[in-house]
Amino acid sequence: MELNVLTLEGKETGRKVTLPEAVFGIEPSDHAIYLDVKQYLANNRQGTHKSKERAEIAGSTRKIKKQKGTGTARAGSIKSPVFVGGGRVFGPRPRNYRFKLNKKLKQLARKSALAYKAQQHMITVLEDFNFEAPKTKEYAAMIANLKMNGQRSLLVLKEANDNIYRSARNIQRADVVTLAELNTYDIMKAKNLVLVESSVEEFGKLFNA
Repeated sequence: MELNVLTLEGKETGRKVTLPEAVFGIEPSDHAIYLDVKQYLANNRQGTHKSKERAEIAGSTRKIKKQKGTGTARAGSIKSPVFVGGGRVFGPRPRNYRFKLNKKLKQLARKSALAYKAQQHMITVLEDFNFEAPKTKEYAAMIANLKMNGQRSLLVLKEANDNIYRSARNIQRADVVTLAELNTYDIMKAKNLVLVESSVEEFGKLFNA
């Protein structure tokens, strides 16, 4: 697939780049995407949820009323889950939600997500650029020129650039990542995938394609 290289003003430069067919032209695997996104979300869970169970409640253990003759059910402890302030039955406990996926499966998931963006024509290629200083206004103007206002965009850089990152961080639905940080969840979440010209040729190397 060939794409035109655009300027920050959204105009064509006259150059074209070819997306690696072995990455952007594969048959997507929905199940691989599902597993990778599931792992990403699970690994980001803190797992610090906790509620007190019956044995952990502070309170007296005396029998709170006589066994018979009250007209209500028998009760032996104020810590019983049926009373307000009692312990919770089978409450949540701290746990680790992380699980492992094979590298080849994760690689297939990322390639599948990229292939979907290519099929949907949601990939834009920009010429390499840099900001002299962090300027949110300049980044917002670039988004407007590309007609992506109000849409979630993901800019993929070849390497980290602090000025570009800081220019985008105050703009809603505008994310910036490096090629090494690219993951399936971010790709699928973004409506528009924006690549810089120098990063396109690196995709083949990243996926050994």
